[in-house]
Amino acid sequence: MFVLSNLFTAVANLLSALLTILYWLLLIRALISWVNPDPYNPMVQFLYKTTEPILYPIRKMIPMTFSSGLDISPIVAFLALIFLRSFLVKTLLDISFKLR
Repeated sequence: MFVLSNLFTAVANLLSALLTILYWLLLIRALISWVNPDPYNPMVQFLYKTTEPILYPIRKMIPMTFSSGLDISPIVAFLALIFLRSFLVKTLLDISFKLR
């Protein structure tokens, strides 16, 4: 059973790292939106291409009357990432420890 336990631990660590990277990408995108970035800059294009698949569905779910012109989709995405990290990653780690 230690092999399955190690698999769960590896998946949890990989998921945690991916969620951390995604958190930082979203934070950088939110900060860069305060200035007028050059849309042809490769870094800005990379940020938009990696974070837009996450932010677009959230924007579609939030009613326009609630947001009042302010884009709160990064905040909702941050909360979702924090939830996934605290629930899913810790659950996988707990399962791996119970299998040892």
